[in-house]
Amino acid sequence: MAATPDTLNLPTDAAPQVKQSRTIAQQQRIWGWIFLSPWIFGFLAFTLFPMIASLIFSFTNFRIGEPIEFVGLRNWQNLFVDPNTSQSLFVTFRFALISLPFSLGIPLLLASLLNSKAVFGKPLLRVLFYMPYMIPAVSSIFIWQSFLNGQTGWLNRLLRIIGIADPPNWLFDPSVITFGLIMLGLWGVGNAMLTMLASMQGVPTELYEAAEVDGANGTVKWLRITLPMISPVILYNLVLIVIGLMQYFLPAYVLSSTTRSNPETNFFNFNLYRTAFQFGEMGFASAQAWFIFIIALILTLIIFGTSNRWVYYSGEK
Repeated sequence: MAATPDTLNLPTDAAPQVKQSRTIAQQQRIWGWIFLSPWIFGFLAFTLFPMIASLIFSFTNFRIGEPIEFVGLRNWQNLFVDPNTSQSLFVTFRFALISLPFSLGIPLLLASLLNSKAVFGKPLLRVLFYMPYMIPAVSSIFIWQSFLNGQTGWLNRLLRIIGIADPPNWLFDPSVITFGLIMLGLWGVGNAMLTMLASMQGVPTELYEAAEVDGANGTVKWLRITLPMISPVILYNLVLIVIGLMQYFLPAYVLSSTTRSNPETNFFNFNLYRTAFQFGEMGFASAQAWFIFIIALILTLIIFGTSNRWVYYSGEK
């Protein structure tokens, strides 16, 4: 027996209202897909399809202007025997290990200072620390290239003033170029600093008041209250920094275009770029791209897998 408004104990005008509400919901769903369609099209055309195509090319000897032949796992096997690939991977991991503490610690330190009551002019300082993040990356690299110049750079001029007669050539000397690139990277820590500062300002004040009653000093409150409460934001920035380090490319590319080649700037993505667009080995470059993607994915999974030991969520038990 079909259900009617009488059998469902509904008013006689309830059925049109239900039908009308369903129609409105369907219209909202349709308009939602319409507004999402530009992003969906962009994701499919410029992200998902190129990823699938590069995965297929990684099993071929694809070179521009030449016939494509399937070569199986040869490109993947060459990843482990090609000395240039292994050297670039070593340079990338070494730079990541040295740069990571600075990239995470400096914004955390700046956020802690701006969250302190002893610092004056906080709005102005927040703007000044965030402004470099808004400068285009290429412009920033040229600014720092001038600042770190071995002969005329302002940093070496200051070092000579304080008594260092022979300061290093930051962009040419292999022993210090890593620290020069780290200084260049710290130029844009304003975004990470703001997210950490916002998280610190969201910590309940009653926690600090209870700690003061128990006799805790500033260091104990920072270690026992501030760090655990902002640990989700630290996790967020850690994941972004690790992925960014695995994709490190632009500074090495710009410096190689304006200075002589240096093995210490042969990062993995820069080597991938040269493999694809200078040597034309698109198949091998596709394998390199997926290789560094898998490494970044594994590192991200490790970070998330160990986060339950050091990340505190206030909503959990």
